[in-house]
Amino acid sequence: MPTWLILVLVGVVLVILGVATEIGQFLIWIGVIVLVVSLILGFVGRRRT
Repeated sequence: MPTWLILVLVGVVLVILGVATEIGQFLIWIGVIVLVVSLILGFVGRRRT
């Protein structure tokens, strides 16, 4: 599983359970940021070849 997906899933579970909602939201945002960065790097990498 990709790292971003694990972070988002853990964050969603924490938010749904109501445990450490701030940490859950933080993990969701980190997961989204990692996803966007990996997509941008993948796009740039394909363009150079």
